[in-house]
Amino acid sequence: MNSQELALVIYTILVQMSVGAFVILGLIHFYVGRKTDEKNASEMSDRALFAIGPVVVLGVIASFFHLGNPANAFRAVSNLGTSWLSREILFTVLFVGVGAVFAVMQWRKIGSFRMRQGVALVAAALGIAVVFSMSNIYQLTAEPAWNTFATTINFFITTFLLGALALGAAFVVNYSYLKAKQNCSSIKVQCEMLRTVLQGIAISSIVLLSVQLVVGPLLISQLSAGNAAAVASAGSLTNEYGSLFALRLILVVLGAGLFGLFLYRNALLNNERWMASAALAAFGLVLVGELVGRFLFYAAHVRIGI
Repeated sequence: MNSQELALVIYTILVQMSVGAFVILGLIHFYVGRKTDEKNASEMSDRALFAIGPVVVLGVIASFFHLGNPANAFRAVSNLGTSWLSREILFTVLFVGVGAVFAVMQWRKIGSFRMRQGVALVAAALGIAVVFSMSNIYQLTAEPAWNTFATTINFFITTFLLGALALGAAFVVNYSYLKAKQNCSSIKVQCEMLRTVLQGIAISSIVLLSVQLVVGPLLISQLSAGNAAAVASAGSLTNEYGSLFALRLILVVLGAGLFGLFLYRNALLNNERWMASAALAAFGLVLVGELVGRFLFYAAHVRIGI
């Protein structure tokens, strides 16, 4: 793999994780606001929201290293009618821009709660459009390993799996911060909401993992029954990159599966110490696993023809 493809690994993973985190955070903020009040919802979610910005910016910066001449990046949006790449770039810029507007509105409490939620919904829709456009870029007949149902499904699984687990890690860190504050009068409410949210994140991660474990073998089977390039890609995954393929599987199963179950159990029992450790470990393992998986996505493809 060359440096340009490595830049794509970093870009796609970070942007997809940011989109997933933003969408899920919006749902959690709305849920906590309905269950308690806007103050508790903001106290739980605002710091996680402000962490999303730097992550997506890092991803966008990484994307420039994929370009032969970054100075010509503006030309990539000139074919919106026919190019998924142009749409991806436009939607990414809009997602970052509208997301930043929402973050400022949320930070300064500008406008009503419903107004801010409306802006957040627009940003979330733009984020989904980014991931959808991103997946369609790789639907190329000359790339049989990419031109499958699995590309879109796996991109969205990465989006929501990493996004959810990243939020789980952010929430336990935020809760530790709130506990350390002497004037945090709502810590009991925050603890109860944290437990409920982490249970939901744990269940979601296990469901997404289950889908991923079904899609993987189906993809290998489809490629193995395809043309010469598809067969070569399947062989590359199971032979040349077999150890990395197994490592990725182990990491994701450990993180989203075993630590997901561990997270759910300790959230249910209100074991704060192990709850926090499980959330952080699950995110770390799955992040590394998804990075390995995205490396394989670029490294194992075989193009038809030249």
